[in-house]
Amino acid sequence: MDYNDIKPLKIDWNDLSLYDQLVLTENPSFCMYPWTHLHAYPDNTVHLCCMSEMDMPVGNLNDNTLEEIWHSDNMQTIRQKMIDGIALPECTKCYEQDKNGFMSGRVSANKHFGHHIAKARTVEPEYEIVYWDVRFSNLCNFRCRTCGPLFSSNWYQDYVKLHPNSPTNSKVIKANLDIEECLRHIPYVEQIYFAGGEPLMMAAHWEIIAELLKQNRTDVKLIYNTNFSQLKYKQLSILDMWKEFDSVSIGASLDGSGIRGEYIRKETVWKDIVDNREQMLRVCPDVDFYISCTLSILNSYHMPDFHREWIDYGLIKAPDFNVNILMNPPHYRIDNLPMPDKEAVIEKYNEHIDYISPLDTLQRATNGYKSAINFIEQPSIPTKLDEFKELTNKMDTIRNESFNKTFPEFSFNDD
Repeated sequence: MDYNDIKPLKIDWNDLSLYDQLVLTENPSFCMYPWTHLHAYPDNTVHLCCMSEMDMPVGNLNDNTLEEIWHSDNMQTIRQKMIDGIALPECTKCYEQDKNGFMSGRVSANKHFGHHIAKARTVEPEYEIVYWDVRFSNLCNFRCRTCGPLFSSNWYQDYVKLHPNSPTNSKVIKANLDIEECLRHIPYVEQIYFAGGEPLMMAAHWEIIAELLKQNRTDVKLIYNTNFSQLKYKQLSILDMWKEFDSVSIGASLDGSGIRGEYIRKETVWKDIVDNREQMLRVCPDVDFYISCTLSILNSYHMPDFHREWIDYGLIKAPDFNVNILMNPPHYRIDNLPMPDKEAVIEKYNEHIDYISPLDTLQRATNGYKSAINFIEQPSIPTKLDEFKELTNKMDTIRNESFNKTFPEFSFNDD
């Protein structure tokens, strides 16, 4: 498979009409997700996907069922605009990724679900969710710097200290969605994306896996975004269950090694992460594993060092590294770096590209670094760097940590 090829994977290109070919690959706003997928956050807001703008939900589970939202006038209007090639404000992140040469969620959706293009003959397709991405709760054992209480229950106390006068939700937030609502789609589901919170801590995740095995739907593709800190739930081992499925892909949210990784993703015990990866290689070596690295100011200097370290240790191969350019919160964005740091980081990325490119058969990781360089070269917004420094100082005080000592390489550390 050519990672950079944007043609649909599960249908012969020549079997598509010219119109369908153009819609899937040339229409700048068309995306298969509104015909195959909906995304629900723990706070009950429903979105087109996890990349769509947070403040632009298409519905709320407190007011309507997922099926009612699927058939709503709003969703029908969105589908029609996509067919007509009209840009949607909900989708600006994907448009920005398209512009920077990154494979956006929109392009990926058309590639992986383009075989359902016939569904786009209507703006009110049958309620059959082919691709699930439902965040049942924010239950999580980590407090990652770039996260917050919506996606991590463990962030709650830090948030209260940062915003003592702001109203807060309960520590654990649960989506108003019965597990049966998901299980009814098992006959036609093709892909499930588990994220959170931390999905391997959630009972709903284990119920779904058990039901898939019960119904012999081991052909369903499982994709995980996990902090990779724990592989067991009660008496169950996820490694043993993954072996039963045809296709499992583990995206481990790791942003750096050692003390840097533990700083960025608070509560990480780095030795446990390495041990879990070594155990996975022993028990289920054929399960796809890659590092899903969120690129922010915090790890901008050392991301290549981390990547090469895991290659050298035999924990991953060169292509098994996804560079996810952080867009929100905006003060963590790498394009906010001052010019001396931009120049140093770009030089380091170019050196790393020279090293990994011959080893990167898919050019997936290589293109990620190239996209990062393009993103860094955008003009900085000085006020955002000031926001970053102010918030980082507050968080360091709350957590008794030191950004300056952990990341002494930044030019603005003495400001």
